Amino acid sequence: MDRAETGRLGEQAACGYLRERGYLIRELNWRSGHDEIDIIAERFDQIRFVEVKTRRAGGLTAPEDALDNAKSRNMLRAASRYMALHAVSAEPHFDLAAVDAEPDGSFSVRYFEDAVTPHWRRPSRRRR
Repeated sequence: MDRAETGRLGEQAACGYLRERGYLIRELNWRSGHDEIDIIAERFDQIRFVEVKTRRAGGLTAPEDALDNAKSRNMLRAASRYMALHAVSAEPHFDLAAVDAEPDGSFSVRYFEDAVTPHWRRPSRRRR
């Protein structure tokens, strides 16, 4: 299994994980220019922008160690565009799905809610 295939299957495993927990998958691999969000999901009044990092189990680095500052900035920028285009009013959350590709072909998912903290403030509504 090559790297692209491993990543694609990891994203499928993460989608399955979210669906099992009652999330609706709105988008998969949503792009805005060079920026991409792997999964956009919603449940109740929350919208979740999910970065999926998949690694072969037993590798040198854990999947959760692969989410760097540059990827976080790209994710926030793309989420901002998505919210503007789709008039999303729900509070955004930025999560990480760390997926291990096991030697037997199965996948295990560890999910980190609010793994990325946005440093922006939504415009406040002024009362007049």
